Amino acid sequence: MITRRTLMQTGAAAAAMTVAMPWVARAEPMKVRLAHAANEIHPGHIAAVEFKKSLDALAPGAFDLTIFPNRQLGDDQQNGESCVAGTLEFCGCSGAITSLVTGTKTLDSYQLPFLIKSYDHFVQMALSPEADAIHESLTAGGLVGLQTTDIGRRNFATIKEPVRKLADFQGLKTRIVPLELHKVIWETVGVNPIGLPYGEVYGALETGTIDAVEINVSSMLGEKLWEVAKNFTLTGHYPWHNTISANVAFFEGLPKELQDAVRQAGKDSVKPTLDYTAKQDEDGRGEMMKNGVQIFELEGLDELKAKVAPIVDTWGGKSPLIADFVKAAQA
Repeated sequence: MITRRTLMQTGAAAAAMTVAMPWVARAEPMKVRLAHAANEIHPGHIAAVEFKKSLDALAPGAFDLTIFPNRQLGDDQQNGESCVAGTLEFCGCSGAITSLVTGTKTLDSYQLPFLIKSYDHFVQMALSPEADAIHESLTAGGLVGLQTTDIGRRNFATIKEPVRKLADFQGLKTRIVPLELHKVIWETVGVNPIGLPYGEVYGALETGTIDAVEINVSSMLGEKLWEVAKNFTLTGHYPWHNTISANVAFFEGLPKELQDAVRQAGKDSVKPTLDYTAKQDEDGRGEMMKNGVQIFELEGLDELKAKVAPIVDTWGGKSPLIADFVKAAQA
């Protein structure tokens, strides 16, 4: 796992030297890349498109940014590690993977169970000073955080019996990202959590290696998980956050006006991405139902919320930045 800025090799240093001159004096725009693992209907791709759109408007002619979706340059973790190492200028990764590749915990703030109440609430928090401080903390792990968006609130999909009440979670072999926070949450709920890469989820569900996955509508559609998981229980337990980041050496080599443009492009891309996510979440449920998926409300959702509530306080004690985010979200 790549976690330290010191692992950035000569590629990043060379890129920084290349862009050190003022962009207005350049005959050609800088060729830069943003890679992510999602497909073109996924909010993670929309976030990248909105980022590029804003950057082109704020700094016309400065960058020639190419987006590489669909795991073209690697899966979620590979893209994050490549950006830390400096072989990519930008990456879009789930917040969970960004935490893994940077060795930081502050992005856990967004996924504390039931802390963020809605897509509108997410926009408010993503543009807050507390979010800016969390993005800044990623530099210790080699990335500059530019924006974090919700690519779909998480629910629960199963291949056999649906989950209708809290007791139905017990013992289900459930795919999670192998992050400490996720492990604690799902062990508290009572499932048997199994860490698997995102790209392996379909096959694991199809073969019965896992019984269930905590997942959002966008991934159910984008990965066609509805073909193998026909039961979808609405829990909305936390957002699935996605962070667009820049390599530190590349970013620090930019002139100040371009650094400002890159940061602002990140902020500008938040709300349009969340608008898309919210609409896809609503419309996508109907699309899944047309494809034979049964959608259920969880009986006793308040019981689930009470079961995992102590985790929020526990995690707030792990970092002052997390504690500040929790306080702001609860206010």
